[in-house]
Amino acid sequence: MKTGSVAALLSLALLVVAPLRAQEPEVAAPHAATVERVDIITPHITDGNHIELPWVLPPFFIEYALPTWKPIHIGALVLDLSPTKHVVMLLFGALALTVVMLLTARAHRRASAAGAAPTGGTNAIEAMILYIRDEVILPNVGHHGEGFVPYLMTAFFFILTLNLLGLVPFGSTATGNISVTATMAIMTFLTVEIAGVRANGLGYLNTIFYWDTKQPLFMRIVLFLIMSPVELIGKFTKPFALAIRLFANMTAGHIVVLAFVGMIFTFSAVENPAVRVVAMGLPAIMAVAIMMLELLVAFLQAFIFTLLSAVFIGQMRASHH
Repeated sequence: MKTGSVAALLSLALLVVAPLRAQEPEVAAPHAATVERVDIITPHITDGNHIELPWVLPPFFIEYALPTWKPIHIGALVLDLSPTKHVVMLLFGALALTVVMLLTARAHRRASAAGAAPTGGTNAIEAMILYIRDEVILPNVGHHGEGFVPYLMTAFFFILTLNLLGLVPFGSTATGNISVTATMAIMTFLTVEIAGVRANGLGYLNTIFYWDTKQPLFMRIVLFLIMSPVELIGKFTKPFALAIRLFANMTAGHIVVLAFVGMIFTFSAVENPAVRVVAMGLPAIMAVAIMMLELLVAFLQAFIFTLLSAVFIGQMRASHH
């Protein structure tokens, strides 16, 4: 896998990720001054201009405010490139993925030079790479599809890394940001269309303008007027589906987990000790179960994004009417 693909994927993502400010509303308590409402769900699933870092003293974390840069004015467009929590996760994910892959490549070369098979984590990553390349990418992209392997392989491992970072303490799921998933979907859209132009030449126009030569002239015109807008809309619904599917699945899982965590604190106010233990224990068990499911979803969503991207590329390269 080429690390240059990681840099390309990351650079475009950084251009469109906009900070989403998490609001912390305040309510007035009776016979008291204004108090802050505690919200543990919204700040975790939205972007922000600060990150939480572990600390040795209670409450065992500190909030670090990210730097704010002066916006760039391009005509009437105001572009804020200040780093946000999800941008930090993108950078950290890209760096961690690059280091892991470089170490895996070095371990694989050493094992090959010694005439032995790789072991441990190197063997697991190699198995994943071979499966994604030989069973997912190449069969769906089609003949001479090796050129698309670096991009699709990078997309798979990059999405997987970001998904897993959202499951660790003090982490945040960058793929739960619609700007990130939309950028990745746009990159797949451009890859699909460029692949179609290169593979079909002028025949690429047939993927937009429907002209069935097997039909009589009158039917050709009717189908042209009806199907051409459908074909054009279909080009944009595919990347839209890619972006929304990844964003919605990663966001929904965290909302469910955090909702169960919130129920634990809510039921802690129950006066009866036996009822309180049961009421707090059930949400805790459900939260653990959902976290285990989220681990599966992290791999599944990276796989689905890569699979559909390969399918769309293969359909476009072989498209004809």
